[in-house]
Amino acid sequence: MSIDAKTLYQQQVLEHAKTPRNEGDLEPHTHAAKGVNPLCGDRVSVSVMVEDGRISDIRFRSRSCAITKASASMMTTIVRGKTVDDARALAKRLATVVSTGDATPEPDDPLSPFAGIRHFPTRTRCATLPWDTLDDALDD
Repeated sequence: MSIDAKTLYQQQVLEHAKTPRNEGDLEPHTHAAKGVNPLCGDRVSVSVMVEDGRISDIRFRSRSCAITKASASMMTTIVRGKTVDDARALAKRLATVVSTGDATPEPDDPLSPFAGIRHFPTRTRCATLPWDTLDDALDD
């Protein structure tokens, strides 16, 4: 099986990288964190408003590659309205999807655009950085 850039850069990933959703600062916020990928220099900050155990609003800023930016953008749309526990579970499942493929999502799953990343191990951290930063923010 030939693995190419189309596997890595799914249409939805490209769309979010080109036109990110929820990019910017969130004030006020209840939780925030910054994350860095020292291997490539990607930087992400995540600000979250948690109300009654749910993520009511979330924003990010990044100086990063297309995959990190797309992952952050998609993350903000996926976790808004979710409970903190559900957001953490999604972050954990994404890490599995992009690293081993053991939790390969169904096509209608919001994490499915990231399934091809498992074929590019050097890009795994690009996809997980925003989600790990969210997890750190929720520890705040």
